Amino acid sequence: MNSLAVYYHRQHAPIYLLLYSVAGILFCLAWFTKDEPPQPFLSLIFASVGLITSVIAASFHHLTVEDEIDRLRIRFGPLPLFQRTILYENMLSVEVDRTTILEGWGIHLSPRGGWVWNLWGRDCIVLKLKKGTLRVGTDDVENLAAFVKSRISLNEDQ
Repeated sequence: MNSLAVYYHRQHAPIYLLLYSVAGILFCLAWFTKDEPPQPFLSLIFASVGLITSVIAASFHHLTVEDEIDRLRIRFGPLPLFQRTILYENMLSVEVDRTTILEGWGIHLSPRGGWVWNLWGRDCIVLKLKKGTLRVGTDDVENLAAFVKSRISLNEDQ
């Protein structure tokens, strides 16, 4: 890879379909319980949880990893609530790995240390940073690892 290479990859996952289905069921429950005594707020609770579930589903349609010249941007979308950028100068190394069953999907701390940002599947890269570790799930693990290695080595040469 030359110094002008850029990286952009978007991974899609069907988990949002499950979340939208759950939200739809909650909205139906809210509709059918709106006049049911004795819990006057039951319908409101169903509707509120359904709305929160819809927002989460809209936030986790896909995971995009892209190069921004001096940093790597990782973001879930299309509703851009969750995103992170890491400067290449703060990256020490990158390696290909697999997440464990316990690490699962989403954004959370890993039992092995550091953070996990994963949408679907178990393939990931492990970024050793100056401050911590980040596991980024992807279905393009080899290309992403090669790209990040080229950016890290480019920073070391400067």
